[in-house]
Amino acid sequence: MTVLPDLTEQMLTAARAAGADAADAMVVQGVSTSVDVREGALEQAERAEAIDLGLRVFVGQRQANVSTSDASARTIEEMAARAVAMAREAPEDPYAGLADPGALTDRRDAQGLELHDPAPEPSPEALQADALAAEAAARTVDGVTQVQQSTAAYSSRDVWLAATNGFSGGYRRTDRGTSCVAIAGTGTGMERDYSGDSRIFQSDLRTPEEIGLEAAERAVARHGARKPPTGAYPVLFDERIAASLIGHLLVAANGSSVSRGASWLRDRLGEQVLPDGMTLIEDPHRPRASGSRPFDAEGLPTQRRAIVEDGRLTGWTLDLATARKLGMASTGNAARGTSAPPSPSTWNVALDQGTATRADLIQDMGTGLLVTSMIGSTINPNTGDYSRGAAGHWVENGAIAYPVNECTIAGSLPEMLRRIVPANDARTHLSRVVPSLLVSGMTLAGQ
Repeated sequence: MTVLPDLTEQMLTAARAAGADAADAMVVQGVSTSVDVREGALEQAERAEAIDLGLRVFVGQRQANVSTSDASARTIEEMAARAVAMAREAPEDPYAGLADPGALTDRRDAQGLELHDPAPEPSPEALQADALAAEAAARTVDGVTQVQQSTAAYSSRDVWLAATNGFSGGYRRTDRGTSCVAIAGTGTGMERDYSGDSRIFQSDLRTPEEIGLEAAERAVARHGARKPPTGAYPVLFDERIAASLIGHLLVAANGSSVSRGASWLRDRLGEQVLPDGMTLIEDPHRPRASGSRPFDAEGLPTQRRAIVEDGRLTGWTLDLATARKLGMASTGNAARGTSAPPSPSTWNVALDQGTATRADLIQDMGTGLLVTSMIGSTINPNTGDYSRGAAGHWVENGAIAYPVNECTIAGSLPEMLRRIVPANDARTHLSRVVPSLLVSGMTLAGQ
């Protein structure tokens, strides 16, 4: 990774020479390998090795961003000149600018966060073996008619960020994953479902056999699905998709949405948005978590914070520009790629878990819908009106009765979130740790 700091310094030097008042530069270099199998044979294998360079320059209060995949000295000089020329023609932005040097973090690497697996990169043959094992396991389940896809993948990338305010730091990140999609039934009666796992450390990954079996069992459980009745019923969001509900809350609490006036939370700072006693914590320093960051994309320190405390919204998710626009301080949540300026993003979050199991909540709901997958999304950002296509299982007398599909669930997101009842089944290694969530009184449109 020693070449990445040199490249960012070259870009900053070129930007100054071209007439920039300030600049920041980012380099991302990585490799990725993905292997797909089908019917016991290799279907597709891909490998990519790439380097991307991004440069943002400031001329007064005007800014521009350019990127390239060519790391030659000539290209760097040309991109700097082009960026400065673009900035001079851009409109003034009173909120644009780098962080004050005194606000920069002293942490310049990811030591202690365990974002990089030191184990050797898996060979394509090893990835193919995992994909084949997942597919073979899925095929052993009665009722599975085919395995649509079985995939194993690996990626590693180095990231380096530097700026003319004195910041320079970076880290390495790895990812290893296996997934499987199984199909049960034939013709118009086909149903499919999936399972997968993705980890930073290969040793933490579930076995491909577990993943294949789970995908198959889920697909078989959906076979024979029909539409549920129409009416007002409780809905239990399975742990697999419950994080989407909290995701909508995070979008509404994002400073970018708030500053544009496109958030149903914009006037609710300090108000109750979750049940009393419930907390939503962001922690960017969790080891071996995909959302961990030692610093944000503007060189500011990342920190643990409560987004919601005792059910009440405590603040927005902010980068420097949105913070300045709202008259606040950045929360250290700037994220960026090489081709665009920073924007606010949330790191690892965890919602308080309950004491009941998912089975307990199924029994408690009596009659209603257990949702295991959703399609489409109609969320009004200003009002929080919620409507999504759903599939899962119908529950009667506190027990799963039959699989359902082709239905729509609707409600008011602000009211839904204030009524959630959490289970205790969240997977704690995920970047969004959210258990199954029971919501009463939703509207179902089925048959």
